Amino acid sequence: MVLLGVVLLTISAIIYFTGRILAPVFGAVIIAYLLQSIMQRLENLRVPRVFAVAIVGLGFLTLLLILFLGLIPVLVAQLSELVQKAPAIVSKLQQQLLDLPVRYPQYFTESQISEFVSRMGSEFIGLGQKAISFSLTSVVGLVTVVVYLILVPMMVVFMIRDRDLLVGWVASFLPRERQVTTDVWAEVNVSISNYVDGKVLEIIIIGVSSFLIFSFLGLEYAVLLGALTGFSVLIPFIGAAVVTLPVVLLAFMQWGLEPSFYYVVIAYMVIQALDGNLLAPLLFSEAVDLHPVAIIVAVLLFGGLWGFWGVFFAIPLATVVKAVLRAWRLRNPEPADEPQADDDTARVEILADSEGPES
Repeated sequence: MVLLGVVLLTISAIIYFTGRILAPVFGAVIIAYLLQSIMQRLENLRVPRVFAVAIVGLGFLTLLLILFLGLIPVLVAQLSELVQKAPAIVSKLQQQLLDLPVRYPQYFTESQISEFVSRMGSEFIGLGQKAISFSLTSVVGLVTVVVYLILVPMMVVFMIRDRDLLVGWVASFLPRERQVTTDVWAEVNVSISNYVDGKVLEIIIIGVSSFLIFSFLGLEYAVLLGALTGFSVLIPFIGAAVVTLPVVLLAFMQWGLEPSFYYVVIAYMVIQALDGNLLAPLLFSEAVDLHPVAIIVAVLLFGGLWGFWGVFFAIPLATVVKAVLRAWRLRNPEPADEPQADDDTARVEILADSEGPES
C-alpha cells in the first residue's frame, strides 16, 4: 500500500509540474493507451503484432485526416460564420427579448428585460475583447498545433510498437513485490478500457442523432450543435446543462417563441433523457460501477484541482480512487463479529452447569 501511494503521488507530481512542458508526450501516452484495446482485440484474433501495429497506426492516421480534412473544416466554417453574424444575432435577440413584455406581460416586465439586455450587451463586449486578444496570439497557437500534429502521431506509433519495452522499462523502477499496485492497475485498466469504448460509441450515437434531428427540424449550425451535443457526454450531467444554452439560444434567435423553437427544445430534451436513462446505462452498466453522487463529486473535485482536464478525466480518476479503496479494504478486513447464536449457546451451557446435572 505504501508503494501504491508513492506511485500515485509520483505520477500526480510529474503531471502537475511538467504538464505544460510535456503536454505532447502525455497526449501521446493517452492516445496510445486508448488504442491498446484495439491492439488487444487484434492480438486475440492471432493477428501478428507487426500487422496489428500497422493496422492500428494507419487507422489512427486515417482518422486524423478525416477529422482535419472533413469534420473540423465544417465546424470551423460554421463557427466563423456564427462569429461574423454575432452582432446581428445579438441585435435580433435583444429585439425579440424586448418584445416579450408586450406579448407576455403576465410573465415579463420591461425593467427585467431591459436589465437582462444591458447585461447581455456587456458580456458580448467582453467576449469581443477576448476574441481580439485570441486573434493576436493565434500565430503562436497555430505553430503549436502544427508541432503537435507532427509529434503526437509519431510518438503514438512508437509507443504502440514498443509497448512491452516501455512498460518493462517503467516497471524496472518498481520493487518486485508490488501485488497491490498490480491488482489496482488490473482493475483500473479493465474499467477504463470499457469506459473509453462505451464513451466513444456514445459520442458517435448522440452526435450523429443530434445532427440528423437538428437538420430535419431546420435548425441552423446543425453540424456545430450536433458536435457539441455529442462531446457534451464526456462531462456527465454538467456537459448536457452547458450545451443546453447554445442550443436554446440559437433556436430562439432563429424562430423566437414559435412552434419550431419548442420542437427543437423538446427534441434536445428527449435526446438527453434517452442518453441518461437508456443509452448510458446500457453502455456502462459493467464498465464504471460508480454512484451518480460519486460522479458529481469527482467532477467537482478534479475540476477544481485541474480545471478542464480534471473534469475531462473525472470518471477515470474516480475509477482509480475506487480501485485504491477496494484494495485497501481487501487487505485490511474488518474484524468479524461473533455470531449471536454462539453467544446464546454459551449462555445456556453456563446456566446448565450452575444448576447441576438434574436441571
